[in-house]
Amino acid sequence: MSGRDLEAMATGLEEVFDEDYLRYRMASTDYLGLGLKKIGIPVLYPTGGHAVYIDAQTFYPHLKPEDFPGQVMACELYRNGGIRSCEVGSVMFGRYNTKKQFIPAQRELLRLALPRRVYTMSHLDYIIETFEFLKLNALQVRGLQMTYRPKQMPHFTAKFEEKE
Repeated sequence: MSGRDLEAMATGLEEVFDEDYLRYRMASTDYLGLGLKKIGIPVLYPTGGHAVYIDAQTFYPHLKPEDFPGQVMACELYRNGGIRSCEVGSVMFGRYNTKKQFIPAQRELLRLALPRRVYTMSHLDYIIETFEFLKLNALQVRGLQMTYRPKQMPHFTAKFEEKE
């Protein structure tokens, strides 16, 4: 690791014991979760100290798990707002059985992680505004077809195409 990375890690280890910082971090995460909930986004509660999780299947009721609603939401967030997120659903945890049938994950979620000391309240407001736009267009969004699925850690290198 570089000296900068080691120093950032050391700062993080110090901050994890700072109760004022932890209160601020929890409040920031809760602010995002409550803001999304207020506009009708299906947020899982309680929010965590590091991330907000959204139920992508509920947000996109017209998509089946095989359409990868969490991945669809991650793509739409990036396409429409430049917001990076992570699918936690059938891309990450789906699997094929011995009959080559796809077994989806139990939940189709999207994870909005909040790295330490990166986002201001105006950034969080921007995320909420972007979700307002996504909500207006949710039923027009199509599912995805996985065109490449690696054997390990597919959520990092799988490839997709939009369904027609």
